[in-house]
Amino acid sequence: MSVATDTRLKPGVVTGKDYETLVAACKAGNYALPAVNVTGTNTINAVLESAAKNKSDVIIQLSNGGAQFYAGQGFPDGSLAKVLGAVSAARHVHMMAEHYGVCVVLHTDHANKKLIPWVESLLDHGEAFYKETGKPLFSSHMLDLSEEPIDWNLDQCARVLSRMAKMGMNLEIELGVTGGEEDGIGSEFKEGADNAKLYTQPEDVLQAFDKLSDIGMFSVAASFGNVHGVYKPGNVKLRPEILKNSQDLIARRHNTGPNPLNLVFHGGSGSDKGQITEAVGYGVFKMNIDTDTQFAFSEPVGKFVDDHPKAFKYQIDPEDGTPFKKYYDPRKWLRAAEVGMVERLTEAFTDLGATGKTLAA
Repeated sequence: MSVATDTRLKPGVVTGKDYETLVAACKAGNYALPAVNVTGTNTINAVLESAAKNKSDVIIQLSNGGAQFYAGQGFPDGSLAKVLGAVSAARHVHMMAEHYGVCVVLHTDHANKKLIPWVESLLDHGEAFYKETGKPLFSSHMLDLSEEPIDWNLDQCARVLSRMAKMGMNLEIELGVTGGEEDGIGSEFKEGADNAKLYTQPEDVLQAFDKLSDIGMFSVAASFGNVHGVYKPGNVKLRPEILKNSQDLIARRHNTGPNPLNLVFHGGSGSDKGQITEAVGYGVFKMNIDTDTQFAFSEPVGKFVDDHPKAFKYQIDPEDGTPFKKYYDPRKWLRAAEVGMVERLTEAFTDLGATGKTLAA
């Protein structure tokens, strides 16, 4: 799909043809968007603020654990909380994104075999939202069935994508196992090992393309040595050329143009900037970031407490009677956390080449 350089989209959550346009613009412009895991309104608003500040579009995503936290850890039904939290967060993003003036891809992160019912429940809500508004609730969902046999993986992906395609939604799939862990989903890896499970095979990607491309929009989280979390340099060898091999095979077999696949880079936190750039050149339009933004959100809170230690032990100074409300007011330290996250995402937008490239009109 070619994109005119002056293409503009309405600000807000993008789906369907607008989603396709945004992804095509990323690939044509040789840049990618950070996909940021969120857990509440503070983290959502920080993502939107940073995107607006940097004049970039962005991907906001919820893991099942993040969705449950959004609904409240004290909610009595954990499974229902994962659904209602995701729906509530999505409605917040729909309300606010348009007014921040950027385009947002709204996505749910890793869902393995046991979480297929979670995704299907979200599709129930999405179909109701679609009837109400003409748009799906989410732009995209992910099924991470990479630990299952590939035929079963792709059969399930095809089944779910058939339902999603009717609303103009994208399905993200995973082939090969990304090391580390994201909300309990992931795999162990041996330090320094050239573990074949960590490197997606181009033939598997071709099988996925043949199975899914006629059904609807899909993207592939291909594993090229990337891991969730932050690890010592050298623990895992990143091989972005794995992505190129898959792109080249699809292009040859289906006589397409370059980089026909929409690729996703998981485990982006702590990655080498040069290898990020190389991966983007091979058709990566989305890079997940979570561990780094968690720390960026939390570090300023620790500093704020260190700077005002009495305020977090006493409401009033026991020595001179000074009230500490202006320090322990949650708005003070939560705002510090938001600013820290905004600043870290500014770095991410720069690393991915996305700064100043919003398609929002």
